[in-house]
Amino acid sequence: MNTTTSSADPSMASTSSPSSGAREQRSDSAMRAVARRQQWQDIVFHRLTQAFSLLVLVALAGIIVSLFLNAWPTFKTFGLGFLWTVEWDIVNEQYGAAIAIVGTLLSAGIAMLFGVPLAFGIALFLTETCPVWLRRPLGTAIELLAAVPSIIYGMFGLFVFAPVFADHFQVPVRELMMGMPLIGWLFGGAPNGLGILAAGIILAFMVLPFIAAVMRDVFEITPPILRESAYGLGCTTWEVVAKVVLPYTQKGVIGGIMLGLGRALGETMAVTFVIGNANRMPTSLFSPGTSIASVLANEFGEAEGLHFNTLFALGFLLFCITFVVLALAKWMIIRAEKAKGA
Repeated sequence: MNTTTSSADPSMASTSSPSSGAREQRSDSAMRAVARRQQWQDIVFHRLTQAFSLLVLVALAGIIVSLFLNAWPTFKTFGLGFLWTVEWDIVNEQYGAAIAIVGTLLSAGIAMLFGVPLAFGIALFLTETCPVWLRRPLGTAIELLAAVPSIIYGMFGLFVFAPVFADHFQVPVRELMMGMPLIGWLFGGAPNGLGILAAGIILAFMVLPFIAAVMRDVFEITPPILRESAYGLGCTTWEVVAKVVLPYTQKGVIGGIMLGLGRALGETMAVTFVIGNANRMPTSLFSPGTSIASVLANEFGEAEGLHFNTLFALGFLLFCITFVVLALAKWMIIRAEKAKGA
């Protein structure tokens, strides 16, 4: 029996060893195939994401180049004086961007003046003092406001807000303030409900949900332990917000404000409905004016020749203004980070 067993073992080893080696070889081949496939997947994914990123840059460069090339005849004709010229004469082909630039900046500034404090208060209420049962429906309502089309805001401003604003605010305020020195001129103009102030208020309603939603989200990312520690030391809600929440979330807060400002600078239809569309420099908060976006919306359909190029020049200026605002916001964030690190 021992002889039989010992003679059988070598044969079994000789037959099993090649099959085991073949299995190992197949396993190694499969692993190498999987590694090659994963490597190719990584390469394809990397190239696709790189192409998508470059596509964004190409699209941005295409927008800038197309705007500048179409605007060049205007810049060549009027030079830098185009920026501060107030004349807008289509018949004699004399154009200036000063009125549109001033109207754009004034309406957007008024919108931020009203919108930012309201958005801050809403975000603070939602994250700090709002009852739990009310937090979700109120937050959803704020988000739904951001989804309302701008033309709806414009129609509301023209047919609902403007008459009420004229009868119950402009008339009594005009009668009260017109005789006051230094500031009386701010409230001149016909009380018809349209003008720079009305456009700014409607814009404030538009940018409010954007800023409030961003502020709420960044306030919520503040670590709870920081809040609880501050409350445990006896801090009030305002002290917690001012000393803990805002320093921790200042980047997001600035980003939300700049998002709203960018929306206000480029808004078209809502402003076109309520700003008055008058190509003259506004002399008061109640006087009608115009903005870059409203000029483009009103005149692009019938523009030709130098008038067509001038509208492209206004579009290029609006792009530059928005770019400067975003660059300034980035600079403020970087400066705040350096100050915080120091």
